[in-house]
Amino acid sequence: LFRLPAGRFRNPVLVASTDGVGTKLKLARTAADYETIGIDAVAMNTNDVLVYGAQPLFFLDYLAVGSLRPVLMSPLLRGIVRGCRQSGCALLGGETAQMPGVYRNGDYDVAGFCVGVVERANLIDGSRVRAGDAIVGLASSGVHANGFSLVRRALSTAELSRAHRQLLVPTRIYVKPVLGLLSRVPIHAMVHVTGGGLARRIPSAVSRVRGLRARVIPGRWRVPAVFQMIQRA
Repeated sequence: LFRLPAGRFRNPVLVASTDGVGTKLKLARTAADYETIGIDAVAMNTNDVLVYGAQPLFFLDYLAVGSLRPVLMSPLLRGIVRGCRQSGCALLGGETAQMPGVYRNGDYDVAGFCVGVVERANLIDGSRVRAGDAIVGLASSGVHANGFSLVRRALSTAELSRAHRQLLVPTRIYVKPVLGLLSRVPIHAMVHVTGGGLARRIPSAVSRVRGLRARVIPGRWRVPAVFQMIQRA
C-alpha cells in the first residue's frame, strides 16, 4: 500500500512503467556480477516515468529462477535497494517465482514495475516543444541495459570477458538531477534513450508538433570508449 502525501498534490497524475533488463542478464551471469543488474531493473523504470516530469513513488520487482540461490538473490536485492535509494522511491514489494523446468538451473529473469506522480499542470508531454528549442543530452554511464544482443554478437567471448566491467556498469539513474533541474528550468520534452537509440527516441519528442524536426550534429559530444569498441568490432 502507498498513500499519497496529504495536501502535497492538488491535481496528481500517476505515471506507471514496467521494464526488464534484457539479455544483459546473460553477461552478468557469466561474470557472476548481479548487484549491477538490480540497479538496472530500477533505473530502466524510474528513468521512464521521469521523462513525464514524474517523481518515482514506489517500485516492485519480479524475479523468476529455476532454483533459489543466495549467490544470485542477495546481491540482486542489494542492487535493487541501491537503485531505489538513488531514485528516492520506496521498495514496496516483489515476487520471486521458482519455476524448475521452465528455467534451467542458473537461468533467471528480472523485471520491475514503477509508479510515479506529477502535478497535472507540470506534466511533460512534448506539446510545448517549439522551433529553436535546444536539445541537451545527459551522459550515460555506458551501454545501460539495452542492445546487449548486439553487444554479444559483435564481441568475441574473450573480448566480452575482458570488457565485462565496462559493460556491466549499471544504468545511470537521472531522477534526482532532472527533478532538481525542473525546479529551475522549463523543460519542454524529455526522452529516455533506450531501445532504438537516438534515431528512434528523439523524433518522439517532437512528433506532436507538425513539420518540426530535430537537428543533431555529430561531434558535439564525446562518445564513450565502450561504444567505440563495439563499433570497431
